[in-house]
Amino acid sequence: MCGIGGMLGSPDTRILNSIIDLLNHRGPDGRGIWVDDHCGLSHARLSILDLKGSPQPISSDHRSILVANGEIYNHLDLKVDSYPYRTGGDSESILALHRSHAGSSAVGHASWISQLNGMFAFAIWDEVNQQLILARDTLGIKPLLRTMVGQTLLFASEAKALRAHESYIPQIDDLAMRARLAWEYPLDGTSLFLDVHQIRPGTVETWSLDNGKAVMTGCASFARQLVEPTKNWSQPEHLLETFISDVEDRLMADVPVGIVLSGGLDSSLVAAVAREASTRSGQPLPACWTVAESEDNPDWQAAELVASSLDLVHHQHLLEPEAFHNSLPALAWHGEDLDISVLFFQPLFAKMAEKVTVGLCGQGADELHAGYPRYRDLQAHAKTIERRLGLSGTDLSSLEGEQWWNENHNPEHHCSSLENFLQFELDHGQLSNFQLRLVDRHSMAHSLEVRVPFLGRSHREAASKLPMDWRLGPQMEEKVALRRAADLTNLPSEIVRRPKLPAGTATAPVMLKQLMSELAPRAKEIAEQSGVFKRVLLDQPDMAIGFGLFNAMHILDGGKSPKSGDVCSLLDEVIQ
Repeated sequence: MCGIGGMLGSPDTRILNSIIDLLNHRGPDGRGIWVDDHCGLSHARLSILDLKGSPQPISSDHRSILVANGEIYNHLDLKVDSYPYRTGGDSESILALHRSHAGSSAVGHASWISQLNGMFAFAIWDEVNQQLILARDTLGIKPLLRTMVGQTLLFASEAKALRAHESYIPQIDDLAMRARLAWEYPLDGTSLFLDVHQIRPGTVETWSLDNGKAVMTGCASFARQLVEPTKNWSQPEHLLETFISDVEDRLMADVPVGIVLSGGLDSSLVAAVAREASTRSGQPLPACWTVAESEDNPDWQAAELVASSLDLVHHQHLLEPEAFHNSLPALAWHGEDLDISVLFFQPLFAKMAEKVTVGLCGQGADELHAGYPRYRDLQAHAKTIERRLGLSGTDLSSLEGEQWWNENHNPEHHCSSLENFLQFELDHGQLSNFQLRLVDRHSMAHSLEVRVPFLGRSHREAASKLPMDWRLGPQMEEKVALRRAADLTNLPSEIVRRPKLPAGTATAPVMLKQLMSELAPRAKEIAEQSGVFKRVLLDQPDMAIGFGLFNAMHILDGGKSPKSGDVCSLLDEVIQ
């Protein structure tokens, strides 16, 4: 796991080093840059495999240079004798595949990138063909954003790193923000920052210079996860086996691995198969980590039951009374969004990072297996979104620009059926722009790599075939097939049947309520002065606080670095 960045057109070593400085939390174990007259690459390394070797950027014998973020789980299977490997890590497998396709079109590159099984975002500069390649994994587990500064293409793992270029000044993308406030996550390639776009998951882009200006020369999809329900299904054993296999892959590490254990079904299932996956892989059995606001918290008690039932080492941490006040500024800086309810992520990942470098979590199961309450009544959900769009006077039916992957994002266009809506959320932001962004940004804030086995290739392909009534049952039971698979493990039945609860509010409901009560007057003041966002922020006070902190951390004074100070003083900077 790492942070990557770079420039195509007028590369500058000072800017490339500043990118690393701004991404140092993602990779404190090593830093490197590579630059020629046309392109520059930056890399901040978190050592996971080949700890003493594998520095990046990596150069090849065919004069191509790579910076990569993520893990290629099948890198050993991809090795060929004809390539002169220089490292013992997994990233070089990308260069080895690229070697025989150097100079190809985007479609040609898509053919070899599709062989990679893992989570990744990478950039390759092909010196011979003067071609830059940018690519991102199938579901967007790893981030990659880009913008144009004059004639220069600037790209990085996080939006904050783009500020390394003094000519880039972050501004809010008003339409993207209004869409995010309605849908609850940024849509498509938007990032909330004006003219900062995300590389689409499962996509490769090619770029070159034309009279000194960076231009995109091609774009191609190499993978897309489809919802393809079959008519009949009765294979809980196979579904469980695919999950064990994907957990086994994600134990690949030369550093300690842990499990994020909330006590919900998803993280509990990771814990339930960890022993079998550990035995198969020959890797140590991971310990588990849980945080909550009190020992009476249902998540705390459920996690205790899971860990004791499975005889796993269990690290527990009670949140301190001021934990949320202390964590909120960092949450806003690292999250690059409006998140409030997931405040427990910061102390949780901080505690894990004291003992492990890699974590496994349960993200992604809800999107594959229909776990969210909104799936039970899509028409009510559509009405909520319509109301929010009305409050900000927003129509999403005629969207234009490369950052929009569908021209119509009004809710009636996507909420006609559960199958259509699940596909929409896989494709348009619920995973890549919200759940996966949360895990990536807040774990990497503490130099912790968190992996998502539910989104492994084997399990997600098996889950894609599930009939709709095996995802959401006739009695509105969510994750029906996954619960049947969990029945085959040693998980207690009360955990297997435990209903879905919102992660943030379930972990610390009292602390969140107290925080919002304290900040309510400031939430109202922020909403009142926010122009077109006023009515929708008055309707969502938690988002008003998030909006205020987003401005304080990322927009005021160009957002060059995280600001010090308590939550109230930061919000007061925004309130005029």
